[in-house]
Amino acid sequence: MRVLRLAGCTAGAVIGGVSAAAAYGSVSKTSQLFGPSVYRGPGRRRTIALTFDDGPSESTLPLLDYLDKEGIYATFFQCGMNVKRLPHIAGRVAAAGHQIGNHSYSHPRLTFKSKEFIDREFTLAQKVISFETGITPMLMRAPYGFRWLGLREVQHKLSLLGVMWTVIGYDWRWPAEQISRHVLSKAARGGIICLHDGRALEHKPDVSQMMTALRQIVPVLKDQGYAFEVVSDLLHE
Repeated sequence: MRVLRLAGCTAGAVIGGVSAAAAYGSVSKTSQLFGPSVYRGPGRRRTIALTFDDGPSESTLPLLDYLDKEGIYATFFQCGMNVKRLPHIAGRVAAAGHQIGNHSYSHPRLTFKSKEFIDREFTLAQKVISFETGITPMLMRAPYGFRWLGLREVQHKLSLLGVMWTVIGYDWRWPAEQISRHVLSKAARGGIICLHDGRALEHKPDVSQMMTALRQIVPVLKDQGYAFEVVSDLLHE
């Protein structure tokens, strides 16, 4: 009985260790466990990347106007269902010269999903985005930043590099002042900033706090000597 109890404890410890490793690999921005991923550029230039998740939405249009006024090119991680619903807005993002990444089709949490499910989510999004915008994404970002088994295979199949972030603005939760303070406190050379121009698959989402924060963030970073790049350019040596 003593041997059985020890064996049981050992098995439990192994299972616990595997679970802890999977949890770390799923959410850690530095982890490569579930596929190749970056969270910042090399930082040899004083540049930074603005990225926006969950679009396109009706709220993307004023964001595009602001970025155009400021002469900024950003990276938009778009959901296939939103692109299918609002192809004209997705097209405007592409026409303005911004980079477009794959953010899945329906914005699910990937943890504990099957490999087949994960494959369908990104493969379908890739097809919809390519068809509606004429751009084939080279980058992807998992919804909520949660990665899982099967993602490495679909990244390889679709030639997608995973992108996490240096700082996320919590702009779906916080007021503008708190968003801007947090982002500016973490901004650094080669940094990738994650904000949102949508709210998953929500119609007409309210992103006003993000927009107010962005109008505070951009002038400060420009005053500090930062230029803005899309993620692919930021990663170049």
